[in-house]
Amino acid sequence: MLLERFNRITEEISTAEKKSGRPSGSVKLVTVSKNFGEEITSEAITAGSNILGENRVQEAKVKIAKLGRKNIKWHLIGRLQKNKVKYIFDLFDMIHSVDSVELGRAIHKGAEARQMVMPVLVQVNISSEDSKSGVEPARLEFLLKELAQLNGIKIQGLMTIPPSNSDPENSRPHFAQLRKLRDKMSQLNIKNIQLNELSMGMSGDYQIAIEEGATFVRVGSAIFGQRPS
Repeated sequence: MLLERFNRITEEISTAEKKSGRPSGSVKLVTVSKNFGEEITSEAITAGSNILGENRVQEAKVKIAKLGRKNIKWHLIGRLQKNKVKYIFDLFDMIHSVDSVELGRAIHKGAEARQMVMPVLVQVNISSEDSKSGVEPARLEFLLKELAQLNGIKIQGLMTIPPSNSDPENSRPHFAQLRKLRDKMSQLNIKNIQLNELSMGMSGDYQIAIEEGATFVRVGSAIFGQRPS
């Protein structure tokens, strides 16, 4: 059953790429395994998932210890607290949720101590919802210029989470706004900043996100089924 759902998602991603005139493989699937146990996550890996998305450092730590990192990339897509930064370097290949200078500096400091560079995305609160993390669009340029000075991180793009809605078309304006914001920031040619990646779109609206330029889509329940409470 999971294999069937996974294959359907990958086929729909391919169809959305073609519909948008984009090359095959331009969109990467992040299988969101948060709140799901090791057994079903292992099943997703067997089905073909090679990027797993986790929300919480502690949950990911237990899961990664059992499932490993061979041929698998683990992305932290949830909010990262500064007191958890010390754990991320042995666990994650990318952080999707950097939203402040302070967090960026904490990651930079830890990465430099390990003589490594951590790839990150900057989370933008496109909808300006109080319940969501992310830098406000008007503050993005300032944040990027500050983060660009930190050699321990490599900014590779932007991430956003649109408001929850039953109609995926309602997410389109938010995705389009993030793409336009990325294009505007790219034109500034900020040194040490690459904005090639757009992480946007989840189970209910990932096809719309692809049409609007997503390079990462974060899909969980459409692959795993109903998420445990």
